[in-house]
Amino acid sequence: MSLFPPAIDAQAQAVVGLYGARGWMASTAESCTGGLIAGALTEVSGSSAVVDRGFVTYSNAAKMDLLGVQAETLDTFGAVSRETALQMAKGALMRSRAHVSIAVTGIAGPGGGSVEKPVGLVHLAAACKDGRLIHKEMRYGDLGRQGIRLSTVETALSMLMEIAQA
Repeated sequence: MSLFPPAIDAQAQAVVGLYGARGWMASTAESCTGGLIAGALTEVSGSSAVVDRGFVTYSNAAKMDLLGVQAETLDTFGAVSRETALQMAKGALMRSRAHVSIAVTGIAGPGGGSVEKPVGLVHLAAACKDGRLIHKEMRYGDLGRQGIRLSTVETALSMLMEIAQA
């Protein structure tokens, strides 16, 4: 029995299948999901051929130390921003053997939101070794902490498919 809803299991199986067929590996850089994206992928049998590594970088210090996110980026734009997500994705790619990385940073709540950055705001970025980058800003709304985190996993897995098929 999986830890994840059937839709996420199906997405993770599709990612592992596609990446496995291509001989590609993926890495994750996760803040608000705390490792759930890597967890969903590693629920799939055979994922060891596809998942290179996952970075859980919940603190700003971890984002800087492990992924190379610039202090200026965090000071200027904040941890929950397009700029930080893109730097996280690039850092995960550079610090792994992966062909593709996915990065997420957001506000899962229930607290921590503001008018500019409400609970449910998540920035996601995927980076590919060929230089392609994609970014999505999601405003899931206040679905509750678990709802926001699982919705983020679904979006991240779909972005892993999207960047592989582009």
